[in-house]
Amino acid sequence: MRFKDLDSSYIDGQWVRGPATFDVVNPATGEILAEVADLSRAQIGLGIDAAAKAFPLWSSKTSHERAILLKRWSALINSNNETLAQLMTAEQGKPLAEARGEVAFGASFIDWFAEEAKRAYGEVIPTAFAGKRYTTLRQPSGVAAAITPWNFPVAMLTRKAGAALAAGCTMIVKPAAETPLCALLLARLADEAGLPAGVFNVITTTRSAEAGEILCENSKVRVLSFTGSTAVGKQLYRQCADTMKRLALELGGNAPLVIFDDADLEKAVEGAMATKYRNAGQTCVCANRIYVQNGIYETFAARFSEAVLQLKVGDGTEDGVLIGPLITAKALQKVQDLVEDAVRKGATVRVGGSVHGRGGSFYQPTVLENVKTGMRILSEEVFGPVAPLIRFETEAQALAMANDSTVGLAAYIYTRDLSRSIRMSEGLQAGIIGINDTLPSVAVAPFGGVKDSGLGREGGRQGLDKYMDTKFVCVGII
Repeated sequence: MRFKDLDSSYIDGQWVRGPATFDVVNPATGEILAEVADLSRAQIGLGIDAAAKAFPLWSSKTSHERAILLKRWSALINSNNETLAQLMTAEQGKPLAEARGEVAFGASFIDWFAEEAKRAYGEVIPTAFAGKRYTTLRQPSGVAAAITPWNFPVAMLTRKAGAALAAGCTMIVKPAAETPLCALLLARLADEAGLPAGVFNVITTTRSAEAGEILCENSKVRVLSFTGSTAVGKQLYRQCADTMKRLALELGGNAPLVIFDDADLEKAVEGAMATKYRNAGQTCVCANRIYVQNGIYETFAARFSEAVLQLKVGDGTEDGVLIGPLITAKALQKVQDLVEDAVRKGATVRVGGSVHGRGGSFYQPTVLENVKTGMRILSEEVFGPVAPLIRFETEAQALAMANDSTVGLAAYIYTRDLSRSIRMSEGLQAGIIGINDTLPSVAVAPFGGVKDSGLGREGGRQGLDKYMDTKFVCVGII
């Protein structure tokens, strides 16, 4: 399957070729899917200029007018679910059922923010002096740039674009070089929905560092939203300092899952499977550290391992496949290195533990036991289908181990004890807490982390905040 018609960037309502191209490769088969435009520095600048030129018209539209166009876009995304899902599986590798779910999830952000922008209220403030009137206005900040990751090529884009466009900002999006095709198809659907030229632009390039530098240093860009590694996020943070941009940084995670003795064991196994092995473990909120209380450890480990053994590995288009390939050979090597480091330091492999027999970038779904502090797999984000199991005795011990991380994006708890769930949810250092639920992400709720997991929140009513300025208006005696 080739996608020759998705080979150009989208700037100012036009499809633009670059001075060079790069290959987009199916990670399951090695097939070249498309040769996509690799834009020059000057062309990236043209994309920013197009967004800046379109801003006055777009920002002057009422929230209701913007909502009509965004809802058309959302409807087109939903009606093209199968096409987008097939494309996503081809370029990213996740199973087709997961891809279909992501497309629907992605459309929900556009729909949510189309409505939420109508409620971007200002306020009237009680006056401190007679004869004066204090009010606030919320207005779009300007051009917004988004740098999106390869692991969720639709939903991570629409979560940013829905908020920015609904707020009245115009956009320039740089998708990951591994997965640009979904972004380009979304641009085609945005054009079909009637978004004016320049409002939504997609630039494609393999020179991610250079593109990031351009977006950070250009003063026309007023907001930068990035999803990716903590190291890159910190670099972008530094580069944005001179132009004083607003920043939304959704960075790395290393989520703990804490399972107490009183948990519903069946639900705990089900939840651990859902979070750990979704997208072959290539999610920033998946459980990378599974802490199990000693009283149920053996039973949980046995049932969990049995479930892992049933996971079918293969091309995401094949029936019954639940684990697709890792995105690149480099990603595969990192996972293998982390497993080998843990084993050298005393961990034992209960399930899997090596490259899958299919070859390529497929890795066996893996369960590790006897995992202890000092192993890299506890301190580094795995981004692969590897589940380390760790015993604990007390609630205090579990909380201390769960918080022993420089990042804090998501954390999960399984318990029937309401008081304990409240204590843990308040004590865990993470921006997202799932209690007896490992799939909490929805468009209507805020998403983001603490510590080195980033700044700001996406989704929910808070998702508009980074794209809007609050203006105080003081009216004196008339």
